Amino acid sequence: MLQTGPAKRAYVETYGCQMNLSDGELMEGLLAARGYEIVRNPEDADVVLVNTCAIREHAETRVLGRVSQLNGLKRENPGLVIGVTGCMAQRLGTTLLEQAPYVDLVMGPDGYRSLPDALERIASRRASRAGTQLAVLELDATENYQGLEQRRAEGPVAWVPVQRGCDHRCTFCIVPYVRGPEKNRDAADVIAEVEGLVAGGVSEVTLLGQTVNSYRSGDTTFPMLLRRIARMPGIRRVRFTSPHPSDVTPELVEVMAEEPAVCEHLHLPAQSGSDRTLKRMLRRYTVAELLQKVALVREAVPDVAISTDIIVAFPGETDAEFRETLDLMRTVRFDEAYTYKYSMRDGTPAARLPAEEFLGADEAQARLAELIAVSRGIAAEINAGEVGRVEEVLIERPGRKEGQLLAHTRRNKVVSFEGDAGRVGEYTRVELCSTSGATFHGVEVTA
Repeated sequence: MLQTGPAKRAYVETYGCQMNLSDGELMEGLLAARGYEIVRNPEDADVVLVNTCAIREHAETRVLGRVSQLNGLKRENPGLVIGVTGCMAQRLGTTLLEQAPYVDLVMGPDGYRSLPDALERIASRRASRAGTQLAVLELDATENYQGLEQRRAEGPVAWVPVQRGCDHRCTFCIVPYVRGPEKNRDAADVIAEVEGLVAGGVSEVTLLGQTVNSYRSGDTTFPMLLRRIARMPGIRRVRFTSPHPSDVTPELVEVMAEEPAVCEHLHLPAQSGSDRTLKRMLRRYTVAELLQKVALVREAVPDVAISTDIIVAFPGETDAEFRETLDLMRTVRFDEAYTYKYSMRDGTPAARLPAEEFLGADEAQARLAELIAVSRGIAAEINAGEVGRVEEVLIERPGRKEGQLLAHTRRNKVVSFEGDAGRVGEYTRVELCSTSGATFHGVEVTA
């Protein structure tokens, strides 16, 4: 139980994107450096931090329900500190403290450096019987957490954030308002982090940024950074996410084609197949320009797998414009698509569009269902055509079933096959024998 000093057992529960997962590791690293034991169950913790996403309303609703559940632990242990961090915390701010008085801390994405001190302040306030609720919500135009060490789970893969925030300000997106402007780490700091990861057994890194390929630090552009990391001793695979189509340049594609360590996979968030909708989203490219990017990449990297993000039912989207998005899906034939209904985010330009332009829930759901059916059908056809291929895979973790391993191909396809759990971190070759949804089932090729 928390008494007069900071809690010594902390639990971090993360929701949302890869950057959020990286932020969760950052918070664990900061707390571990101050003497906290990181535990894997909230029941064992003195501090519970819920690291949140604000991209869609559903994500926030889910987290609010989870925070309410955690209040049950606080009733059993009144000394428990409950904190809500991340994008939802930044968006809701002190309103969250009013709605959930059992929450002690709300902290936005730029406040993590002060997390241990904030917990000490809460402990001090409790000792003096003062109000314990604390909000740390200042956006910092320079905070990129350079020089801080994350606490990563053991394994052969790691996230490496190179950029935080975003300057694009797409009209549907809350990210620039909760994460602030683009902030890039020094290239030397990124390189030093990767060197440390390699020394710890990591052989695959994923470079992270909200629009990662717009990265620039001094004279170092993203293609230059990607090439340097791809050539580092001990690095066998490099991935990056999430790029913006506007910054998929010939220089970037050249690095993808020339550097053996750069994986043959590109996530290319299209968002829509309608020029009018793209313009209203402020995406700054046309469908024709997007298709040119796809052609450029496929010409240079013929075996590349391309995934995407798509939003349907953006305000004002007509049925004909939705059909244009389906046409884009069929034209490009994305290996995988992450598909969503538009979710209004207060404070974004799209939220201020005329009310009559917002589609009804039934129509939005029908469009999403049709998009998912088309997307899954294309992915199933692509995957069926890959059965019989022999692929290099990196064994990342044991599967749910005993004697089963889970791995990824260079093209980011998930493969399940039989093997010993002690082989995590090894590379091997697997024949792809069948598919189940997005997962391949394979047999190891030893000859």
